[in-house]
Amino acid sequence: MTDLLTPPLDLTASLDSITVTVHGVPAPQGSKRHVGGGVMIESSKKVKPWRQDVKDAALTATAARPGWTPLDGPLAATIVFTVREQPASKPTWWTAGLPWSKGLRWRPASTPDLSKLLRSTEDALTGIVWRDDARVVDYARLAKYYAGDPAADVLPFGSGAVIRVWRVS
Repeated sequence: MTDLLTPPLDLTASLDSITVTVHGVPAPQGSKRHVGGGVMIESSKKVKPWRQDVKDAALTATAARPGWTPLDGPLAATIVFTVREQPASKPTWWTAGLPWSKGLRWRPASTPDLSKLLRSTEDALTGIVWRDDARVVDYARLAKYYAGDPAADVLPFGSGAVIRVWRVS
């Protein structure tokens, strides 16, 4: 029995789990805008290329797994987004009077919104990694970091995401 909150140690060991590493610029799925005639389009032009990057990475990961079929049933996942290089300047939200130096590391507490990044990424995995994103019952970890942060699953440079998905019972 798989623990809901703990991914299997080796996500390549069975057809019940997978790891997908995506290189590209994570883009949030935000609001849609009406263009007439009942047609709605994404308000961000960055969503389509990000979804394509996710699809391409998912197809590469699944192609390396003979017999792979999209996961179905209750699933758990972790997604760690690497959004960009950490800026050299002090963030605007930094508390006045708190010591700061260029050598400090902090988390990206700014756009893009984590929940909107999740939405665009989930949709791109549908039909490839999982049958439907409605099958995800738990996110054991959902995070965004700057490139090179020493935390697990953060890309050393560039931007993208590391996605781990496994079946739960």
